[in-house]
Amino acid sequence: MYKNLFKLLLALLLIVSIISCKKGLDQTKKTKPSPKEIPFALVIHGGAGTIKKEFMTPEKETAYTKKLQEALDTGYKILENGGTSIEAVQKTINIMENSPLFNAGKGAVFNSLGKQEMDASIMDGKTLNAGAVAGVSRIKNPIDAAILVKDSTKHVMLSGKGAEEFAKQHQLQFEDESYFYTENRYQSLLRAQEKEGGKVLNKSNSKNKPDFIDEHKKGTVGCVAIDKSGNIAAGTSTGGMTNKKFGRIGDAPIIGAGTYANNITCGVSATGTGEFFIRTLAAHEVSNLIQYKNLSLKQALKQVIHVEIDSLGGDGGLIGLDKNGNIAWDFNTAGMYRGFKKSTGENVIKIYSE
Repeated sequence: MYKNLFKLLLALLLIVSIISCKKGLDQTKKTKPSPKEIPFALVIHGGAGTIKKEFMTPEKETAYTKKLQEALDTGYKILENGGTSIEAVQKTINIMENSPLFNAGKGAVFNSLGKQEMDASIMDGKTLNAGAVAGVSRIKNPIDAAILVKDSTKHVMLSGKGAEEFAKQHQLQFEDESYFYTENRYQSLLRAQEKEGGKVLNKSNSKNKPDFIDEHKKGTVGCVAIDKSGNIAAGTSTGGMTNKKFGRIGDAPIIGAGTYANNITCGVSATGTGEFFIRTLAAHEVSNLIQYKNLSLKQALKQVIHVEIDSLGGDGGLIGLDKNGNIAWDFNTAGMYRGFKKSTGENVIKIYSE
């Protein structure tokens, strides 16, 4: 009898023990911390150069700040609603391409013949697929054409008339010369030609209302974004250099020089004297320093700008965003139009050197 009772008690203890363990496991599952979420974010630039307070009026500073904020808000809304980093980069750059304040799209500078020749590129950090256009003159938004090349061809870059014909076949929007004309840009061309002692185009008698364009900066706009899926994209668009020789192509459309994105490291967009960013493969070099030397994004940007670009006599800036959503920028000029917006609540816009 006692033997049977003892067996029964053991059985009851075993059942209680099993139930307690199960409850403990269930509780552990409930309290197990969720994986750390990568904040979605984007960072932009609108050109670097001799951007100093003395060259700025309050009205000009306000105009640039408002447009940079509009660009950030546009891309952020896309990311917030679950859109891709590619789409966010495209629409953010569109805002700056459509403004005469920046040397891209509508505000593109004039080449030595008094024409616009624009470049743009975009790269997907998840697939490493990329697209670019170079030397296009009438496409309203060159970044759209770059995306078209990425998505609709087996190529990476199309140039000149071929790129424009391809864009027409896909119904991208074109504009005539008057759309891209800005009086300040044209006067900048004439001053550059006079300074260089070459042939000067006819002086304009335009009575257009003066704008707020800052001619002390080097052109280019760019954006890097990371979406809710952790995918990075980078894009760059530019009108190049004032009075450049027709046919000149800078770093903006060259993957690895002016634009680069890779989910395992970072995304980067450059602005400045493109020849130096081409010779150093600046954007890709930032990624390499992170991947192979274990540098932080901030350290990598500093190395490229203040050592590699500086050593060649070049100037400009870089913006970057790494796989963890960290944002950084660096430049060796007096200023750079720049800003970022993150899902953590941070929203920053800056113009001058710190």
